[in-house]
Amino acid sequence: MPARLNESSEITIPLRNLIALVLATGVAVMGYFNITERLNFLEHNSDLLTISVEANSEFRTLWPRGELGALPDDAEQNLRLTYLEELIRELRSELDRLTD
Repeated sequence: MPARLNESSEITIPLRNLIALVLATGVAVMGYFNITERLNFLEHNSDLLTISVEANSEFRTLWPRGELGALPDDAEQNLRLTYLEELIRELRSELDRLTD
């Protein structure tokens, strides 16, 4: 004859098994939250690395073209080169004037 369950049915379980079930549930819940937290941490790190790589790639392509500015030393060097180019032009024109 099949057992009939209703609201007044009783179940007996040894206390040792009940404690083991509660502990196993606690360990499973802790493991789930630890894994979830670790995945969130790794995803966040991955996002930060992606941003860093994209910024580095942009810097790598734009810096040599001068689209991101220049170092102060570069600016000073460019001023000196411009001055020297003008001086050479003046000296050449003076030399051409003297040799003619």
